[in-house]
Amino acid sequence: MHLSEERRALLKVAPDKRHPLALLRDPGTIRSRCAAILRAADDNVSEYFTIDRRALPAVAARVVALTLKRFPDLNIPYHSRWRHFEAGDIDRKPVLDALLQGRSVADAARARFDLTVVSVLLDAGAGTSWRYTEPGTDLVLQRSEGLGVATWHGFLNGTFSATAGDPLRADAAVLEHLDVSTLRTLLQSSPANPVVGLEGRTGLLVRLGAALREEGARVGGNARPGLLYDRLTDNGTRTEVSAAAVLGEVLRVLGPIWTAGSRVQGLPAGDVWPHRWAGDATGRGAGADHDPTTGGYVPFHKLGQWLSYSLLEPLQWAGVRVTDLDELTGLPEYRNGGLFIDGGVIVPRDPRALTRSWKAQDDFIVEWRALTVALLDELAVRVREQLGKTAEELPLACILEGGTWAAGREIASELRPDGAPPLKIESDGTLF
Repeated sequence: MHLSEERRALLKVAPDKRHPLALLRDPGTIRSRCAAILRAADDNVSEYFTIDRRALPAVAARVVALTLKRFPDLNIPYHSRWRHFEAGDIDRKPVLDALLQGRSVADAARARFDLTVVSVLLDAGAGTSWRYTEPGTDLVLQRSEGLGVATWHGFLNGTFSATAGDPLRADAAVLEHLDVSTLRTLLQSSPANPVVGLEGRTGLLVRLGAALREEGARVGGNARPGLLYDRLTDNGTRTEVSAAAVLGEVLRVLGPIWTAGSRVQGLPAGDVWPHRWAGDATGRGAGADHDPTTGGYVPFHKLGQWLSYSLLEPLQWAGVRVTDLDELTGLPEYRNGGLFIDGGVIVPRDPRALTRSWKAQDDFIVEWRALTVALLDELAVRVREQLGKTAEELPLACILEGGTWAAGREIASELRPDGAPPLKIESDGTLF
């Protein structure tokens, strides 16, 4: 069925302009304000970093080599939580598919949304010492893969379901009353095997439950993450949606759960931080996004974008085409950002900065994250040129997976015995 141009325009949902912080939820703002901070670093006015683009070709070559090693046919999947469900070269998805057999397309999509949302929100740096032993396989996993497989089994076992006879759900009624001990058991956490930020993760899921309960009461329907599917597809009738619309809906519905970020104009803004090079109160220096309300703030929404990337496949499996994938940005976190530091592109002026601990709101970390977002766009151009692919053939979501995230982990393992990122950031498990 061919859609009219008018219908296409309706399906490419824009951020809710009525919200005072709408601009901070637009991925275009993320990109433009991060670019403004990179320009400041290029102008040599940053007190924290210099940029050495002479190192960029070697970083691009590393990403290309690793991409070809991992995906020699260049059939690269999206950077997604679903990759962690394949840890240990075990494709676990058919197990869930079999359990969902007989359900409608929409109901199966809601279950996959439930799993994805809960699992992504529990994926925020487990620490270097934590391990998870998978029941049934005795596979020992750590970091994101361990968290992913742990939440996979928790979901299949009904940990988050309040519905008798249907374990494949994540209901607000359970999430809202989740306690630390439940997650401790699920993640096999103990004093000898600690998960970093366990209390913060628990609080995040509790707030998720409250937000879903409120959203369910407002729009009707079940209070579960699957309501995002209903919102994005107009209860299964919409067959096309933009990537920016996915992020916008994620941030609108889940916005109240991110309490660790900034407050802008008295409103919780989430993973958004002030920075002097992000544009002043009139928006100067941040491109065309002039806005006196949000000027001077740079948004990242790392978990929101990571979740949006992870929802692409569940949408596609339900027959929904997701357009304009490169509207979303690269993810500013340990591995992507670590790749640029370890690769010598982002150079701290004071090497001692890599030996101390930082907080997410520190200017040093905000700037590093902004530089990461902007440089990932530059790196993507080089990677596509070397692989002979266009942006349509190799969107950023695939470059991240191919890709930059794995290369960040690889170079960290080469440089440090424990494979830790080059930066130390105090985390409560709710941002990145």
